[in-house]
Amino acid sequence: GMSKRTRMRTLFAAISAALIGVVVAACGSSSSSIAQTGQQQIRHVFVITLENENYATTFGASSKAPYLSQTLVSQGALVQQYYGTGHVSLDNYISMISGQAPTPETDNDCITYQDYKLTGMTQDGQAIGSGCVYPASIKTLPDQLRAAGYTWKGYEDDMGNDPTREAATCGHPTLNTTDLTQSAEAPSAAVPLGDQYATRHNPFMYFHSIIDSPGCGQNVVNLNRLTTDLQSISTTANFNLITPNLCDDGHDSPCVNGQPGGLTSANTFLQKWVPIITASPAFQKDGLLIINFDESSYASVTQPSAGQTQLTFAGTTCCSQQPGPNLPAFPQTSSLTYKGLTINLTKQSFGGDQTGAVMISRFIKPGTVSTVQYNHYSMLKSIEDIFQLGYLGYAGQAGLVGFGNDIFTNL
Repeated sequence: GMSKRTRMRTLFAAISAALIGVVVAACGSSSSSIAQTGQQQIRHVFVITLENENYATTFGASSKAPYLSQTLVSQGALVQQYYGTGHVSLDNYISMISGQAPTPETDNDCITYQDYKLTGMTQDGQAIGSGCVYPASIKTLPDQLRAAGYTWKGYEDDMGNDPTREAATCGHPTLNTTDLTQSAEAPSAAVPLGDQYATRHNPFMYFHSIIDSPGCGQNVVNLNRLTTDLQSISTTANFNLITPNLCDDGHDSPCVNGQPGGLTSANTFLQKWVPIITASPAFQKDGLLIINFDESSYASVTQPSAGQTQLTFAGTTCCSQQPGPNLPAFPQTSSLTYKGLTINLTKQSFGGDQTGAVMISRFIKPGTVSTVQYNHYSMLKSIEDIFQLGYLGYAGQAGLVGFGNDIFTNL
C-alpha cells in the first residue's frame, strides 16, 4: 500500500484538481452570464451628467424636461432608484471615475484647487487625507481603460472660452490657487460667448495621473469636438463623459447669458445632443448612453432672517454606501457668503439622495423601468464590468450590484 505521505499527496492532488475544475467552471459561467446581459457586447459608453434635481421633480407629471422624462424614457430604461453619493457636486463626479469617497474639501467643491495630502490608504482602496487633486498613485477609470487598450474622452462645454481662466484642453486652475470657474462668466466684448465651464464638474482634473499625462490635452476637450469624433467608429472613444456648461446642465437658473437654466435648459441640451449621439455609428453598433444627475436638490430651503438662507440636504444613501475615512460626523453645517447673502448649509447625512437616471441602448427594450437601487459607485462598477477591468475603491464594495438584467432587457 501507499505510505501515509503518498496517500495525503494523492488526496491533495485530487482535491486541487477538483478545485481547479470548480474555478474554471465558475469563470466560464460568470463570463457567459455577463455576455447574456448584453454588457460585454457594449463597446462605447456615453455618460451625460446633469445637476441638482430630485427624482420627483425631473420625472414627475409636470416636469420641465419632457424630452428626458417622457421621450427618452420611452426609448430606453428609466432607472428610478439611482442615487447620488454626496452633496454638493465634486465628490459625486470623483466617485464616478475613481470610486473614491470625499474629503471635506471635495465634499464642498474645492473652492481652492489644492493638492491632496495623502496620509495612508484603507484596506478597501480609499485614500486617507485631505485636499482635492489626488496623487498619481490613485487610479481612475481612464487609467484602467488606457492600460487595457481602450480609449476615453471628456467633452467639456465652454472649456477654454475664457483662456485667462482655463485652457481649451485639459483646462483647470493653477494648483493651490482659487478656482475662478466656481461661478459662470457672462458674455462680454472680451469673451463673446461667456464662459460657464466649471472645473468641479470635470472629474478628470482632480487626478495627477490624468492632468500630468501627455494624453490629457487630447482626451479632455471642448464639447464642440464631439460631432466630428462621432462621424466614425474609429474616432469615437470607448468611454465618453459629457459635461454641459453651468446653464445647460441645469445648475444655474436663470443663467448669466439670459437662458432660463434649470431643467428647461437641460432639456434643450438633451434635445440637441442625444440624437447626435444615438445616430452615430459607434452608438448604433454597440453603444450605451447613461443620463444621470450628480445629486438631488436640497430637501428644504428657508429664510430665517433677511440676507440669510438655510439649505438642508437629507443626504440619503442606497446600496450600503460608506462615508469613507475622511469626513467628520454628520449632521454637518457650514456657511458661505455670496454677494452679501449668507447661505447656511446643513447636510443631515453623507449621501446624495435619489435622482433617477435614464439609459438607452440597443440592449435595452424601450419602456423598461428598473426599481433596483444603484449609485455612482454602481455605475463605475458596471463600466468596469463592460470592459472587464478591476474595481476601483468603493466600486469593489462587497454586495454592490452593477447594472443587470433589470436594465439590459433586450438580449
